[in-house]
Amino acid sequence: MFYYVSGTVAHVEPYLAVIDCGGVGYACKTTSTTISQLQIGKAGKLYTYLHVGEGIFDLYGFATQGELGSFKQLIGVSGVGPKAALAILSVCTPQALAMAVITGDEKALIAAPGIGKKIAQRIILELKDKLTKEQQEIGMPTAPGIVAGEKSKAVEAAAALAVLGYTQQDIAVAMKGVDVENLPLEEIVRQSLKKMVK
Repeated sequence: MFYYVSGTVAHVEPYLAVIDCGGVGYACKTTSTTISQLQIGKAGKLYTYLHVGEGIFDLYGFATQGELGSFKQLIGVSGVGPKAALAILSVCTPQALAMAVITGDEKALIAAPGIGKKIAQRIILELKDKLTKEQQEIGMPTAPGIVAGEKSKAVEAAAALAVLGYTQQDIAVAMKGVDVENLPLEEIVRQSLKKMVK
């Protein structure tokens, strides 16, 4: 329904930002990461997600499309609601979330308030399963000269970006020109993400 809201930042508080768009204040639930990028009285733009349920009509807003993509991936995991997703994205950047899923790093997710070991394990398991299915459907490209069973940094970086909900086409464009041979995996993901959120 809403793709983004753009206007003047009227109010911020923990997990909430109000954007004044032509005299109408849109209250967007959000992460501390997004709030840190907003200034009251200055222009602000948030990519949005409308959560509708029984007696619920909440608008969520994020400074980047990468953060919005991560939010959508998280709430798609059984047992993870919007509140838990915001908590995770307040301690994990989209890049850190992708790396946590790919490497199975539960501790990165448990650092979020209200997230226990069981839910962290479920997030990692379900997002990895989803990624595996997508790779099988699309046919994830593998770099030439790779021994069977060995993953290249390019493939792992592409997998991390796919966890965030980016398409194979988006990933291919974003990774073009990134020095995948010499850069560490996290830097490859960071540079690719930076290109996608411009």
